Amino acid sequence: MSLILNIDTASENAHVSFAKDGLVINSLSSESQKEHAAFLQSAIQQLIKTTGINLKDLDAIAVTAGPGSYTGLRVGMASAKGLCYALQKPLITLITLEVLTLSALQFFSMQEEALLYCPMIDARRMEVFTALYQKDLSVIKPPCALILDEFSFEKELLKNRILFFGNGSDKWKSICKHPNAFFETAVILPESMSKLSNILFSENKFTELAYSEPIYLKEFQSFTK
Repeated sequence: MSLILNIDTASENAHVSFAKDGLVINSLSSESQKEHAAFLQSAIQQLIKTTGINLKDLDAIAVTAGPGSYTGLRVGMASAKGLCYALQKPLITLITLEVLTLSALQFFSMQEEALLYCPMIDARRMEVFTALYQKDLSVIKPPCALILDEFSFEKELLKNRILFFGNGSDKWKSICKHPNAFFETAVILPESMSKLSNILFSENKFTELAYSEPIYLKEFQSFTK
């Protein structure tokens, strides 16, 4: 049995939800990436009022740790750690690319066992945060920051049909013409995050508060005119 607060502010769409045993009780979302910090705290309070759930009754708090938006990751991680510390609850950190892949599996009914799944999160210009997974989320290519060119995934596409998705996949679609490459649109679903956080909770896979940090995968770059 688990009652978990799930927090995702890693990308342009943010959401928070209460979930019991991996099933969403209620959720709220925001599509304004610049407003994630303001949205998060008010959304949690609104969920409390709507559901009647007391934060003290939570079993854990889960957050997408990255990769993703630098600001969004810091907002989500700081809020999750602060709540865990105040409430004395365990922290669950999720890899954003895994949650996105699980969401894609819920979006698309692809039955082909040989198909590989490649989430892509926009990292500016021709760079993406990406990884490569099998249907059971077994890792083929670990999360990394990748600058795309016509030779990206050349070896993998020779032997596998690969489904590319996420807000960074349009860049790759514009230069990839390989017949084994397929493209779909997908975003992180509260249901997918809740399912994955419940699995980690059942396996007691918690993150030490003192050592929990966002997964950036690359150095922060600021741009000045």
